[in-house]
Amino acid sequence: MELRHLRYFAVLADELHFGRAAARLQMAQPPLSQRIQDLERELNVRLFDRTRHRVQLTEAGALLLEHVRPVLAGVETARDAMRRIRPGEAGVLRAGVPPDTEPRVLRTLTAEFAVRAPDVLLDVHEFTTDEQLERLRNGELDAGVVRHPSDTVGLESGPVARRELGVVLHADHPAAGGGPVRLRDLDGAPLVIFPRAMAPRLYDHMLTICRDEGYLPGSIRHARNPNFVHGLVLAGRGIHLNEAPSSPLTEGLVWRPLNGTA
Repeated sequence: MELRHLRYFAVLADELHFGRAAARLQMAQPPLSQRIQDLERELNVRLFDRTRHRVQLTEAGALLLEHVRPVLAGVETARDAMRRIRPGEAGVLRAGVPPDTEPRVLRTLTAEFAVRAPDVLLDVHEFTTDEQLERLRNGELDAGVVRHPSDTVGLESGPVARRELGVVLHADHPAAGGGPVRLRDLDGAPLVIFPRAMAPRLYDHMLTICRDEGYLPGSIRHARNPNFVHGLVLAGRGIHLNEAPSSPLTEGLVWRPLNGTA
C-alpha cells in the first residue's frame, strides 16, 4: 500500500464527502476517487458505501482506519524528527528554485537565509515551477521560488519580485544599436524560449504579450540552459526574451529593454 493512498483514505474517512476531501488534499475529485478505487482493488474490499447523496465507511473501512491513523501519526513524527537533526539545530527547510536561477541570486537567497535562520539547514533543489508546486502540495518541499503567473491556490505566497523584461539580440541585429525595443519591430524573428513544461502559465503569458504587441515568431526553439540559449542567439538562430543579465554577455550579444511591456 502506498502511504499517500492511506492518507487520501484517512482524509476521505474524516470528511465522508469526495468534494471536501479533494479540496482539503488540494487535488481534483476524479484522481481522489481513482486512488480510493486502487486501494480497494489492492485490498480486495469495499472501503466506502457510495450513493448520490452520501458516503459512508464500510465495516472494512472502519477497521482499516483504526490501523491507518497511528501509521500516519508515526510518519509525521518521523518527519519532524528528521527535520531536527544536525547540522540544522532547528531543522531543515527544503526549498526549490527554478533551474535557470542565476548564481548571484542563489548566493543572495542562501546568505540572507543563513542570517535570518542560522540554526536551520537550507536544502536547495532545482525544480521547474510546476514541479515545485506539486512538491509543495505533497509536503516534499517547504518553500519555493516560482515563476508567475502560476496556480498557487491553497499555498501561502510571499513577496513578489518584478523584473524588467528585455531581449537578447545578436549585435548585428537592426534593433541592437539603440534604446528600448518594440516587440512589433521583431515580428517574424525566430524566438528562443524555455520549454513550456518549465512554467506553462508564464510561457503562455509571454507568448500572449508577444502576440498583443505585434510580434509573431517565425519559429520557436526551446532551450533551458543559458549557455545554449545564448549560443543559439549568437549563431543567428533567433532572439531571446529575458531579464537584464547579471554579468556581461558573450561578445557579439546585446541586451535591450522592451518598450511598453511589463
